[in-house]
Amino acid sequence: MEYNPGWNSSSVNLLHVRAVGPEDSLHYVWSSIGAPSVLLVATQSPSSALRVNWTQLLSPNPAGAIWIEPPDSVVYSTAVVFTKLFEFSEAKPLGELFYPTYDLSEFSWDSLNHTLNHTALTAELRGVPATDPGGAFSNGSLAFRVTAYEGSGRAGPLPSLLHTADSSQLEFVLAGVAPRGNGSRFLLQLATVEPAGAARRLRALSSIDDEYTPSIFQVTAYEGSGRAGPLPSLLHTADSSQLDIRCRAGGLRQANGSLPVPAVLRAYFGDTLGSSCTVSALNVSFGGEEGQVYQEKRYLSWSVLLGFGEPPQDTFSPLVISITAVALGTPLAVLLLGSCLVLLAQRRRYSEYEPIN
Repeated sequence: MEYNPGWNSSSVNLLHVRAVGPEDSLHYVWSSIGAPSVLLVATQSPSSALRVNWTQLLSPNPAGAIWIEPPDSVVYSTAVVFTKLFEFSEAKPLGELFYPTYDLSEFSWDSLNHTLNHTALTAELRGVPATDPGGAFSNGSLAFRVTAYEGSGRAGPLPSLLHTADSSQLEFVLAGVAPRGNGSRFLLQLATVEPAGAARRLRALSSIDDEYTPSIFQVTAYEGSGRAGPLPSLLHTADSSQLDIRCRAGGLRQANGSLPVPAVLRAYFGDTLGSSCTVSALNVSFGGEEGQVYQEKRYLSWSVLLGFGEPPQDTFSPLVISITAVALGTPLAVLLLGSCLVLLAQRRRYSEYEPIN
């Protein structure tokens, strides 16, 4: 993990996470220069490196300021941008009432360097609106928590998403922010950037009941693939029926030219991003019954897994398999043992006479 590689100032945030394999490497570039975003690049070289021209990146024309060396090692590039946070309430009988939008590109973000943990491979990007006339963020903040992984496993906090060494987890946290209405709900808008012609789909899966997830929950997966074939990008969202605040992912819609593009993405994809790439928008909404849950707790979190390769499949854990085996095996063993005893008892003959030869 590198913070602002080649730049000594902490006035901006750029976090480079590099995962190296025997014959390839993956690059994750998290940034708050503009709206919070992450650039994902897969290469066929274990020695590929990120290069940043900081003077150009921070200029009005950042195109070409970020690249991977060697350039011909890149096999797939994609990006995710978190653009806006909406707050709304379902006012009856008028329907949904939306309050002024929080534009995440206009937030003031704390330095990632203060929360960077090279041992745990974690970092937290925390911010508040640059201008907050209503004071909703006076005692709260919005944060993106990043976690990289060195191997396969599960995240600690619920919903304990499966992960591999080819993925990183992002947790969106809204804490202490005062709602502007009774029963407010929130909606996070994000955009995905894929190469033109890349296949992409959004599908919902139901996870099994396990000790890792106290109830069955929905997982929404966004998957894209280009000429790299086996290297799709993926986005996982978890919605647990055991949790109070539930999330819903809307459908994908074309968004070329309708959303602002952060400087980091323009720096990598160039000024022709709108024509050379496909930009899709996706809305994720949060809220419990009638929106009262956030009103009471002033806290919500949402887990997202981003990475390369096939999405990790949820299976029954060894503990659940053992419990199931004991629960089903014990009655069967008792039944077999009882049957054997009955058969042995029937074959025994009791008599007080001696046999006659």
